Amino acid sequence: MAKPDDRSNNKERIEKNIGHTLQNMDEANDYVKAHSEEMSQEEMNQIQEKNQRREDSIESLREEIKDEGK
Repeated sequence: MAKPDDRSNNKERIEKNIGHTLQNMDEANDYVKAHSEEMSQEEMNQIQEKNQRREDSIESLREEIKDEGK
């Protein structure tokens, strides 16, 4: 039997996801700073693209938090 849909903690869950995503972005940026001389341009571009997707995700999650407040 499926569990009931409990959305009472959605805001907290979304905020936690935002925090983790920001942490991942920071770690990726730190990695590039520490290893940029050893990395190819392609690798650096991949990390930048992934961080851009993370930023887009954070924006969507923040919009979702606003919707939860309604």
